[in-house]
Amino acid sequence: MAPEASAEQSSLTLVRRSEKDGKDRRIVIVKTGTDDTTGVFALCQPLPDDPEGAPTLAVFSETGAGGVQITIDKNVIRVPLAVVTQNAPKDGQDGSDGRVEASAGTGRFLEREEVPPDTTDRLTRCEVQATPRPAPDTVIVTQGRTELRGQKLLYDSADGVARIDGPIRFTRRSDTDPLTGQSDRIEVSVDDEKTTLVGNVVFNSAGGRVSRAARVEYDDTRNVARLYGTATQPAESVQGGDTLRAGVIVYDLDRNEVYAMKAEGGTITGEFTDSDTPAGTPAGNRTAIPSPADPLPPLNPAPTAPTTTPVSPGLPAPP
Repeated sequence: MAPEASAEQSSLTLVRRSEKDGKDRRIVIVKTGTDDTTGVFALCQPLPDDPEGAPTLAVFSETGAGGVQITIDKNVIRVPLAVVTQNAPKDGQDGSDGRVEASAGTGRFLEREEVPPDTTDRLTRCEVQATPRPAPDTVIVTQGRTELRGQKLLYDSADGVARIDGPIRFTRRSDTDPLTGQSDRIEVSVDDEKTTLVGNVVFNSAGGRVSRAARVEYDDTRNVARLYGTATQPAESVQGGDTLRAGVIVYDLDRNEVYAMKAEGGTITGEFTDSDTPAGTPAGNRTAIPSPADPLPPLNPAPTAPTTTPVSPGLPAPP
C-alpha cells in the first residue's frame, strides 16, 4: 500500500495476511511532526537498476513529543526513529508485509555531494541517512492504562512477531492500586494478537502484592494478565503472609486478585496466614490450594463473568 502524506503527517501501512485465519492485520507507522525541522519522512522506491521485486524503504524520524507512532494490535508504540522495509506486493494482494526496525536515533536528508558515487546502500543512493542509537526507555509502548519502556524494536514478516528488547520497565495507572514491574523483553504476536512479557517478569502492586513469572500474557484492555512458570520454577504471587505458586496464575489487574490454574503435569501450592491456623504451625502444613477451573475467559474471545472464587484467602469473591 502506498504511503499517505499530508501537511501534518506521513504514514505507511504494512499488511500481514495471517496464515492461521487468513485475515489481514495492519501495522501502521506515522510521523507525527508537521515539518522537517524535527525529523523527516523519506520514501525510497526501487531504483531502475535494482533487481525485480526489490522492496520499498522508508525512514521515519521525529524528535518532537509525538515521535514516530507504530500501531501493532492494541499497542501504540512511540519511538524517535523507524526504518521500514515494505516487500513487493504478492499477486492479488492489497498491500504487503515487511520489516520494521525502531529505536532512538535520527534521520536526515543528504546533500547530493554527500553521496559517494560508488555506494550500493539503498538509502544513501536515495539521499537519506538513518542513524539508530538504541537506548533504555526510548521505545515507549502504551496499552490502555499501561506504559512499557524498552530500547529497541524489531518486527519481521518471517514470523509476524515484534520484539522489543529490554530491560523493560512498566507502570499501570490506577486510583487504588497502581502497578509497576519489569521484564527482559516484550513480544507482540500479530497473528495471535497477544502481547507477552518474557524473561524474569516481576509485578509490584502498590497494595504490596509481588508476582513473578517466566512470561506473562498481558491484556490491559481486559484488565487481566496470565503468569506462566516453568517446570522448575512455577509462577508465584505473594501478598503479606500469603504465597501462591502454580504453573499458571491469572491476575485480575483491577481487583488485585490472583487465581490458580494447574498446568499439565504441574501442581498448585500455597502458604497462607489465617486466624484459624494455630500459632507456630509449620508453613508446609498450611492449606494447599485445589485446582479450580479457569476463572477468567481466554484472552481473545468476548469476556464473560468469572464464576469461581479467588484462591487468595481474605479477598472478596468476584461479583
